[in-house]
Amino acid sequence: MTEDTIEVDFDDAHRFHDLLGQQDQNVKTIERALDVRIGMGDRSLLITGDDIQRELAERVLTQLYDLLGRGYPVYGSDIDYAIRILSRDRNANLAEIFLDSIYITSHKRVVTPKSVAQKAYIEAIRNYDVVFGIGPAGTGKTYLAMAMAVAELVRDNFARMILARPAVEAGEKLGFLPGDLAEKVNPYLRPLYDALHDMVDFDKAQKMLEKGVIEVAPLAFMRGRTLNDSFVILDEAQNTTSEQMKMFLTRLGYGSKAVITGDVTQIDLPSGRISGLKEARAILADIPDIAFCEFGEQDVVRHRLVREIITAYDRADQRRDAAKDNSPQRHRDTEKDGE
Repeated sequence: MTEDTIEVDFDDAHRFHDLLGQQDQNVKTIERALDVRIGMGDRSLLITGDDIQRELAERVLTQLYDLLGRGYPVYGSDIDYAIRILSRDRNANLAEIFLDSIYITSHKRVVTPKSVAQKAYIEAIRNYDVVFGIGPAGTGKTYLAMAMAVAELVRDNFARMILARPAVEAGEKLGFLPGDLAEKVNPYLRPLYDALHDMVDFDKAQKMLEKGVIEVAPLAFMRGRTLNDSFVILDEAQNTTSEQMKMFLTRLGYGSKAVITGDVTQIDLPSGRISGLKEARAILADIPDIAFCEFGEQDVVRHRLVREIITAYDRADQRRDAAKDNSPQRHRDTEKDGE
């Protein structure tokens, strides 16, 4: 395999400096990720490597430079996202993804999609009244849905926002926790409160909670209600039973939108119980007005190590499954079945 060098020129010195990052960290990240060498001139970069990786590095750098020209502040994490997106699809346009501003949080952070799957998810939430977001932890399923909900609430497109979660993990241990029912289930709702307070100033969020404009509740509290003019999010839906999922989906009233998120590989239901999320995916897949958005480990947008951890666990599960299939006991059982 031969290595060639190409030179990429940039016309703005200030933007070029921002592209390099502090102590050229952005360039070093690209070098490590794509196995290329990048030399730096006054306003140019010399990229050396094999044809495919060199061309990919050029696309990443030129598209990030374009983003900077459009006023988008490129952070270190954006370099990882850009490499991941363009590695999967060389024709992807980073500007179409990163410049889709959803909401500005109380900490002045702009919430935007960070992968092709996240962009498709956001478009689905905009265009469908019922959306399922299914995939591993860290893919932004719940956070993006909440950002969309808060933004819609601020624009007065919905009267209220409802965040629900099953408290299935508690099981029979619920009665041993201190306090009344609301206090018992509160630990299972804590992640939703955390995400909410990350988006809305604490005092403002408390007032909205007190007035019922925002409601955080266990799924069981949805029974018997009709939810009109509401943006409703059901989190951890893999832990709903078949009956609970049907109950939730039939609560939706006029002018409402529902987003259901979950990870079908992390089901905590008792053995023998069917996950309402897995069942809903099979039963409702043919309804054209319901959107199903699937995420994979490549869409994880937490710390880069989270994606590697998920991949490592998946490989370990595959090895365990393979070992079970090849175990002497399995072969003996197979032989008995064939008798």
